[in-house]
Amino acid sequence: MPRRIMQGSVVSAKADKTAIIRVERIVMHPLYKKVIRRSKKYAAHDENNTCKEGQVVKIRECSRISKRKRWEVLIEDKG
Repeated sequence: MPRRIMQGSVVSAKADKTAIIRVERIVMHPLYKKVIRRSKKYAAHDENNTCKEGQVVKIRECSRISKRKRWEVLIEDKG
C-alpha cells in the first residue's frame, strides 16, 4: 500500500522533534455548490528540528511514532 503524501505549512515547531502542519483542502458544499476551504492539523516527526514556522513542507504517512504522530516530514534537497 503506498504511503500518503500531503503538503501543508508549519504552524508550530516548538516541540522537540515534532512539527505541527496545517493541511488545507478545497471541497465543494454538497447543497450550495460553493467552494469551501477545510484545514486539519497533523503532528509530524521532524528528526533534526529543521522546520520553521510558515515554511511549506511535505509530510508522508509512516508507522506510529507516538500517540498523535503518524506522519514524518520529508526532507527535500534544494540544489
